[in-house]
Amino acid sequence: MSVSKEIANWALSLEWSDIAPEVQAIVKEHCADGIGNAIGGKATVVAQAALAVVAQAGDSKAASLWATPLRSSTSSAAFYNAILIHALDFDDTHADGLVHATAPTLPVAWALGESLNCTGKEVITAYAAGLEIITRLGAAAPHGFHARGLHATQVCGTIASALVSSRLMNLTLEQSVNAMGIAGSFSGGLLEFLNTGSSTKQIHPGIAAQAGITAATMAAHGASGPDSVLEGEYGIYRALADRDVDISSLTKDLGKVWQAALITIKPYPACQLSHVTLDALKIAWSQAERDGCQLSDIANISAIVHPDSAKIVCEPLDQKLRPKTAYDAKFSLPFSAASLVFDGDINVASFSEESIKRTEVIKLASKFSYVIGEHNTAAAAASGKITIRTFADKQYMGVVDSSSGSPGKRLSQQALLAKFIGQFTDSTSAREIFDDLLHIDDSPTIAGISAKIASLG
Repeated sequence: MSVSKEIANWALSLEWSDIAPEVQAIVKEHCADGIGNAIGGKATVVAQAALAVVAQAGDSKAASLWATPLRSSTSSAAFYNAILIHALDFDDTHADGLVHATAPTLPVAWALGESLNCTGKEVITAYAAGLEIITRLGAAAPHGFHARGLHATQVCGTIASALVSSRLMNLTLEQSVNAMGIAGSFSGGLLEFLNTGSSTKQIHPGIAAQAGITAATMAAHGASGPDSVLEGEYGIYRALADRDVDISSLTKDLGKVWQAALITIKPYPACQLSHVTLDALKIAWSQAERDGCQLSDIANISAIVHPDSAKIVCEPLDQKLRPKTAYDAKFSLPFSAASLVFDGDINVASFSEESIKRTEVIKLASKFSYVIGEHNTAAAAASGKITIRTFADKQYMGVVDSSSGSPGKRLSQQALLAKFIGQFTDSTSAREIFDDLLHIDDSPTIAGISAKIASLG
């Protein structure tokens, strides 16, 4: 049996009752976080560009475009909603796989769930399967796709999306394997945006979501794909990854040990690889403030950074000190660190076009430096250490073993609700939708929840 066939067999046979209650709760929290992030991402330029694309899809009313009164085809709705989730880079991340797990999977489950009149339990179960598969696909070659200059979220998301689609469309095992094989040819997503500050990364989950539905539809009508899409000579790992791959990890303890329960919910709308350093900086700056330190007293802010993180959020340093665009700033650890110290925290407003032009923050960012540390973990799971030095030669150090929101430091439900509400203009509606999503498995359909989300537009 091929690896893809073994994975597909598991995904198609999964029942909600097979998932441990604590994992069920986590999956529903990620569902709520994803939709909250989509509401927050609606106003971005890339979301408006995606809406223009969807407008060309025709008159289909199959599925809703979140936070709007509009509807479109399933593939177009999944494309648009996936981009919304990722638009602010505030969405969840699996550390070992370095994939944004919800963005390419939940919109697919939701769009098909609407169009096929599925129950809430059917939708959330398909989504859970998608979370597990996208994380395992990424974690089999940690940082491997990024090392080749590709976005793992799109590479792995296409295949996970195809499986979510196959399950809800009731494809056979053979058809589902074909869908995975077809989806592999959609895998890609260039990281060149890191050098320009452009918006292509925000689009990648949309491409993956749309590709998954397309692949499953093609397979349902007889098209075939290689069942060796994962382990083959020209499968995604040998063709697209630049690190060793552990193929056995894709199926080891599948359904028993849940990678979906190890996904981080972000407290900051910035690249996950900056988070652990920002957490450490909060500790150091809190110490400095208690000691009466002012911004003008800071001589240097020095961090120890994982080598894989440094390539994305610290290098080249001269460019990271002056972000080109608001989105570029999200991938600048110097700018993010300066914003945290200057403002006391980081939120969506920290990465506005106006914010990145603040001369005081740019000046503070110029005091940032880093050294490469030795780590035995994936970059997003690394520890963080940072030191603030003053002109009076005082030092304040912050050290954390992992970032907030990660598996050992999950956000409380109160903190998750606060993040969710913060992306809405109507807190009453937000609380109601949040509660609905945490009980989605009890819903006979998701139409009622969709209607409430649509009313926000």
